[in-house]
Amino acid sequence: MDWTRGHPIGHGSSAAVSVAKARCSDDVFAVKSVELSQSQLLQKEQTILSELSSPFIVSYKGYDVTRENNTVMFNLMMEYMSDGTLTDEIRKQGGQINESLIGYYTKQILQGVEYLHSRGVVHCDIKGHNILSGKTGAKIADFGCARRVDQAERDAAASAQPIGGTPMFMAPEVARGEEQGFAADIWGL
Repeated sequence: MDWTRGHPIGHGSSAAVSVAKARCSDDVFAVKSVELSQSQLLQKEQTILSELSSPFIVSYKGYDVTRENNTVMFNLMMEYMSDGTLTDEIRKQGGQINESLIGYYTKQILQGVEYLHSRGVVHCDIKGHNILSGKTGAKIADFGCARRVDQAERDAAASAQPIGGTPMFMAPEVARGEEQGFAADIWGL
């Protein structure tokens, strides 16, 4: 896809996010970018996101490798959500949002989590900064910490993979370094 980078709209621990536009159409999307040599996590996120399709998960648009200012960049292209993160929306409302809107968003987030778990994916970092909102409601985003859980792990609810996520939103068993399974996503809500 031929595209141009617009203004920055956010950043995470390892990547920057910008608005982008396709050159051959008016399609606007978000692009998450990091230097190619540092892109292992973003490439893992791209692999997971490319296999998902749900109205409650930010949609995958593709990926690209570009050269910008003599730096080779890995770019993950995804759906642009015009209202930003749920945390941003709460701040805009002075720290309070309508109770019915909370219920509406919570239902959508739970439907997204249910979809992920049915596909054997644990998000591992459910929090307001990783929920995006827009005209269609709330969608789960940022799969940088996400991982697949095979059937044996589902049954045992344990994993040898490294633990990831934001400590403030971790389930107690995850913070203790014990396990990071499906229940940890529910705790993050």
